[in-house]
Amino acid sequence: MNIQKPVDEQREMATDADAAVTERKRLAQCGFTSEEIGSVLWLRQWYQSGGSDRVALVRRWEFLKLLVMYGKLEA
Repeated sequence: MNIQKPVDEQREMATDADAAVTERKRLAQCGFTSEEIGSVLWLRQWYQSGGSDRVALVRRWEFLKLLVMYGKLEA
């Protein structure tokens, strides 16, 4: 029985959770509301997991690109 694997998985999950908290704080500092932060994180997760409607997603990414271009969001 290998008990090391679950410990490694728990460590990875904790690291992911820390990164998510840090990312949320960073987005909040940029002026995003909690609803907007949730949407951005959901979009990223959906995209990374192979969302089926790429056209709508590209439009949303273009919107984020415009926010960066107009200085509303730092890259």
